[in-house]
Amino acid sequence: MKITAVETHLIQVRFDMGAPPQALAGIAWGTMDTLLVRVVTDQGIEGWGEGFGHAVCPATRAAFDTLVGPAALGQDARSIRGLMADLQKRVHLFGRNGPLVYALSALDIALWDIAGKAAGLPLWRLLGGSPPAPRPAYASLLRYGEPAEVARACERAAAAGYRHVKLHEIDVPQVAAARRALGPDIRLMVDCNCPWTIPQAIDMAQRMGEHDLTWLEEPLWPPEDHDGLARVRLEGDVPIAAGENAAGLHDFLHQFEAGALDVAQPSVTKIGGITEQLKIAALAEAHGVRLVPHCAYFGPGYLASLQLAGVIAPDAPFERLFVDLEASPFHELVTAPGGMVTVPDGPGLGRDPDMAVLQRFRVGEPTVLRG
Repeated sequence: MKITAVETHLIQVRFDMGAPPQALAGIAWGTMDTLLVRVVTDQGIEGWGEGFGHAVCPATRAAFDTLVGPAALGQDARSIRGLMADLQKRVHLFGRNGPLVYALSALDIALWDIAGKAAGLPLWRLLGGSPPAPRPAYASLLRYGEPAEVARACERAAAAGYRHVKLHEIDVPQVAAARRALGPDIRLMVDCNCPWTIPQAIDMAQRMGEHDLTWLEEPLWPPEDHDGLARVRLEGDVPIAAGENAAGLHDFLHQFEAGALDVAQPSVTKIGGITEQLKIAALAEAHGVRLVPHCAYFGPGYLASLQLAGVIAPDAPFERLFVDLEASPFHELVTAPGGMVTVPDGPGLGRDPDMAVLQRFRVGEPTVLRG
């Protein structure tokens, strides 16, 4: 089964977060930017993938269009592990993290979508999983800044049925406001996005931890300081989560060996796709580290994360950004009614995107490469 064509599609969908958007990662969000990749084979089976994501979409697209996509043309779509290993070695001189790996992730996800379709099985079944029941999601809030806005967002999430809420705040008053709004029975997590030195992170972990946190996520700058993160975990007295910025399997291995993590959070659109995610899951299990995959997107990567969740993280809540999209090419599959998500049972990722919706929100024309 040869790869005969690859395409990239960039879409921008407006969303409502219930308050004026605040800067997160240096960006005031107003649209959900998603890079979708389509892989076409000579047997008429097509697969869809997604490469991270948001403001970095143009760079990921350039990496795919100029390096990853051309190298994939003519290759056997069934040889996923071999092809991905070969491509990682072929392009490693240009980076072991960032847009190039995001582009590889998109290809890998699309190839697994093809594998499921060729077998006539959803991905969870292809990977040997049990029929998944609806599972709880956690509302992953964007950054609001003001304690009153944080409290209102938490109240909306609780009213929508979420029993797990994650903040993206970096000060204690916002965390305190969230806990007051949620009460004692809803689990609360905080993702800081790597702002602090080791002493600062220890201090903030201790102060935020007074509000009964399930975990504190990425409190330390730089994220590569795994030994420093282990100190925060030891002295901060709150469970530590990290992994969305990890550069591959070897990076997770070092975090596990350093004793830096209670919760590992690989991101399927950033880490190298489903193939790499499965390796990390096995490694986490071997080291006794809980796995809760990261999922801050709404394209094929969301569906891949959803399909994988019941196989590699059956007891973990599923991350869903707490925003209301104007529309989605995947319609109800990326929603969480009552705070619950449902794994689709269609072959592969479960559903192809609605092309009418994709075309409505597409930015420019698709890039098409044929071989």
